Order: sequence, then structure tokens, then C-alpha cells
Amino acid sequence: MSRPTGHPAYSQTLPREPQSAAVARKLVGTALAVWELDSLIDDAAVVITELVSNAVAHGRLASIRVIVARLSATRVRLSVVDRSTNAPMMRTDSNGDQLRGRGLVLVDALAAAWGTEPYRWGKQVWAELDAEVW
Repeated sequence: MSRPTGHPAYSQTLPREPQSAAVARKLVGTALAVWELDSLIDDAAVVITELVSNAVAHGRLASIRVIVARLSATRVRLSVVDRSTNAPMMRTDSNGDQLRGRGLVLVDALAAAWGTEPYRWGKQVWAELDAEVW
């Protein structure tokens, strides 16, 4: 079960497995509904799915951490923390044989901003969505 923490935020530690994307989407949807930011739910679902998918594919330990933070009345930050120090790279090549690696193109298109905060032991990949942008 998620719980509010600090500045308005929700977070949850999840297994590093593909099924965790569904749990992360539910956490994000719940937070956005509570904050009355329902207009962001669809885009946020895509963004958090991509961030979790990257962490599942590239993380090193058995768990990841999903964080949903409210930065302002209209802006939220979706983050996924994992134990890999490798920064994600957005692939824009047109190699049709590659089925993976283009999720950050979606994140870049939907988010107002996104980036990576490196840690000595891993990283946090985040994306911010803003209801005022749309």
C-alpha cells in the first residue's frame, strides 16, 4: 500500500519485474486523482511504464523504487530509482530491427522535462508532467 510522505508524495518499493509497471501505474493514477490532476493520468501512465521498464531491464538488484511527487499545484515528478549506475540514453535511430530502446522518445514527447540524478550506488530517472502545458 502506498503512503504519503514528505512534501505531497507517494512512493513504493516494487520487485524489479515487468508486472511492477501495472502497480506503478495504479500508484501514479491514485496520486493524480487525489491531487485532482486527472488530465495527466493517461500521459503519466505511459511515462511511468517506460521508466519502470527501463529499470526492470537495466537495474541490478531485486527491487526498484517508484516515487510520485507533487512539485506545484499543476506539476508532478514521476521517478524510478534503481541500482544501476548506467544512465539511460534516448535512441532516435531508425533501425527497424531494434524492438527496444525507444521508450525515452515517448517520455521526451510527453514530459515537460526529464533527466537522471546519478548516485554512487545507482540512479533516479525522473520525468515531470505539467497540467498547465496542455
